[in-house]
Amino acid sequence: MVSLSTKIHNITLKNPVLTASGTFGYGEEFADFIDLERLGGFIVKGTTGSHREGNPYPRMAETPSGMLNAVGLQNGGVEKFCSEVYHRIKHLQTNIIVNVSGSSIEEYCSVAEQINALEHIPAIELNISCPNVKKGGMGFGTDPQMAAQVVSEVRKVYHKTLIVKLTPNVTSIVDIAKAVEGAGADSVSLINTMLGMAIDVERRRPMLSTITGGLSGPAVKPVAVRMVWQVAHAVQIPVIGLGGIASAADALEFLMAGAKAIQVGTANFIDPAVTVKIVDGLTDYCKRHGISDINEIIGIV
Repeated sequence: MVSLSTKIHNITLKNPVLTASGTFGYGEEFADFIDLERLGGFIVKGTTGSHREGNPYPRMAETPSGMLNAVGLQNGGVEKFCSEVYHRIKHLQTNIIVNVSGSSIEEYCSVAEQINALEHIPAIELNISCPNVKKGGMGFGTDPQMAAQVVSEVRKVYHKTLIVKLTPNVTSIVDIAKAVEGAGADSVSLINTMLGMAIDVERRRPMLSTITGGLSGPAVKPVAVRMVWQVAHAVQIPVIGLGGIASAADALEFLMAGAKAIQVGTANFIDPAVTVKIVDGLTDYCKRHGISDINEIIGIV
């Protein structure tokens, strides 16, 4: 038997495969394609203090080996999540994590406090790294002091596992990771999308309504693996790796670089069953290499 179980702070994952916020809806959208309970967990779309329509269309564009998105945190707001969505998914026997976003520290704290009261949500992922909103988002995640301030304030009202999602659009992601660790983060997830741009040369205008957007997919994976490796060697809290993961081999790169778990994002749009295929692929890899516990290879590089 092969054990794929890992831990993020005090949360036990049956395997290290999670889904990335914004690519998996509220989980229920994928229930026709996979058994959600086979996953280590899933992270629901970014949740804000009030309803958001997101950015104007067009807000997605395909690029070589990836995609740009500028969706802008479209969601029904935290009250709708708590009163409606939560009751539809809380029965699932896996870890349900809520991505929390905001335009101010007060909004982050308000959303986190309301999610804290939900019994079957063991963790939040604090999104201080979204490049597609005009206020908040990445603005908090590019400065160590601001990142630490928002984490510190959320820590006062949120008492379960606090994961902080980091942006790659910085000079030193290690400095940001250390800052949020010192402010009370229990884990960090990285990377969020990289700021990018594409132009329609026939129409002579940007392909996104917002001009720039977040680049994800296989194109960002080498950068993501490098950053995960750097951060895993610099902090004591668990690291969750994401960025271009589309196969078990991709996931293994992040695990060997030091990630305790991984998130699958853009690949969900291409193959809605990719997550369980990665779980099976990790088991197969361990069997072929005589590995009884996935933790034997975590951080091996």
